[in-house]
Amino acid sequence: MQKRRILIILLAVGVLVIWKQIHQPKEEPLQHLTGTTMGPIPYSIKYVDNRDLQSSIDSLLNAFNESLSTYISYSELSMFNKTNKIQFRSPFIYPVMEMSKEAFEMSNGAFDPTVGPLVNAWGFGKDKSARIDSLKIDSLLQFVGYDKVTFDQSEATKPDGFFLDFSASAKGYAIDLVADMLRQKQIHDFMIEIGGEVICSGKNKKNKTWKIGINEPSLTANKSALFATTFLQDKAMATSGNYRNYHMSGDKIVAHTINPKTGYSEVRNLLSATVFAENCTMADAYATACMVLGVQESIKMLERIDGVDGFLIYTDDNGKFQWYTSPAMINQIEVLD
Repeated sequence: MQKRRILIILLAVGVLVIWKQIHQPKEEPLQHLTGTTMGPIPYSIKYVDNRDLQSSIDSLLNAFNESLSTYISYSELSMFNKTNKIQFRSPFIYPVMEMSKEAFEMSNGAFDPTVGPLVNAWGFGKDKSARIDSLKIDSLLQFVGYDKVTFDQSEATKPDGFFLDFSASAKGYAIDLVADMLRQKQIHDFMIEIGGEVICSGKNKKNKTWKIGINEPSLTANKSALFATTFLQDKAMATSGNYRNYHMSGDKIVAHTINPKTGYSEVRNLLSATVFAENCTMADAYATACMVLGVQESIKMLERIDGVDGFLIYTDDNGKFQWYTSPAMINQIEVLD
C-alpha cells in the first residue's frame, strides 16, 4: 500500500514537471540592431522582443535626418536657413525647437542652436579648413542668439543671416524618437545608443539594470578606454567633450566647443561632461552647455535644474584627473582604477 502511494506521488510529480515544461512562457529573444544614421554616425539598439524592427527604425531615422540635417540641401531645416520663415511639414522641428528654448534659458545662453555660423567659421562645419580672426568673430556674433528666433506649433521665423543647427542635441533627439517608437509597440526593455549617447529602459535580457561605460577623456586614450561605469534604468545619458573633436592651430588646440557669447573656442580644464535626464535631447543639450560653462558654472546649472544630474571629469592644477558627481548619481557611478 505504501509503495503504491509513493508511486502515485512520483507519477503526479512527473506529470506536473512535464506540464510546466510544455506550458512555460517562451522567453523573448534579445534583438540587437546596428547601422548608421545622420551620415556616418553608428547606432546600436538592443531590445527584448521577437520582432525585427530594423526597417521601421531606419525609416524613422531617415525621415528625421531629412527634416533636421544641415548637410542635406533639401531638408526642412536647410530650407528654413535659406529663408526667414517656415511652415512646419514634419513632426520633428517644433519639439526640438521647444526643448532647445528650455535648454537655452536654463543654461543662460550656453546652449544656443544659432551658434552654427561660428562653429563653421572655426572649421568644424562643412569647411574643415576654415580659420577665423577677431574681426570675423565680431561680424558673426550679430547672427547669434536663439532668443531672436520666434516660433509656435505650426511655424517659425528668424532674422536675416541666422543659421539654425541642432546637431548639438540631434543624436539625443533621434534616440528619444526611437525610444518612443519602441514604447508605442509595448517594448519596455531596451537600450538605444547613437554616437555615444544612450537611453535605457527596464532591464536587459538577464533581468539586470543596463550597465553603461563613460569614456576616458584623453587625447591619447584608446576610444574604448573607460573612466567609469554607471547603471542606467529609465534614464538617458549624454556625454560631451573636446578630446575627440578638435584641430591644431600652430601649437594650440582649437576645440569644437564654441562659446555663443564670446564667439571663441573654449579650452577649459573640464574634459568631459556626462549629463543624465529623463530624455536624451535635454541630456545632450545640457552636456554641450557644460562644456561652454566650465566646471563651477556647470555645477550651479545642474543644481538648479530638477531631474538633471551630471558627472564632470576635469583636471586640477597638477594636470591630474578629478571629477564631480551630482548627489543623486553618487551610488550609480563607479570610477574605474
